Amino acid sequence: QVRLVESGGELVQAGGSLRLSCAASGRTFSSYAMGWFRQAPGKEREFVAAISRRGGRLYYADSVKGRFTISRDNAKNTVYLQMNSLKPEDTAVYYCTASGLAVVAGDEAGYDYWGQGTQVTVSS
Repeated sequence: QVRLVESGGELVQAGGSLRLSCAASGRTFSSYAMGWFRQAPGKEREFVAAISRRGGRLYYADSVKGRFTISRDNAKNTVYLQMNSLKPEDTAVYYCTASGLAVVAGDEAGYDYWGQGTQVTVSS
């Protein structure tokens, strides 16, 4: 069992930056690939970014490529999402997720555990 707790979401102006953090419980954090998804009001949840167990492979949605960076610190059981050049369309609840698979990327069905989400609001 893995418990995920996101933090760092807040109101920010367009063009600004935020860093989201996701703290994971348990001693096997490095056994999980990690991902970030988001869900805007009235829309389906969508893939944002993913990182492999040791951080060697990164995956991004086209909509965030070049602006967002996913990283992880296995010693701290934490995964991060650095978000730069934020746009109003980035407004959403951002969810951290963990997968026991070696490679899962954007396949939502491949993730086993989900956090409660953190709200990111980008004003124009």
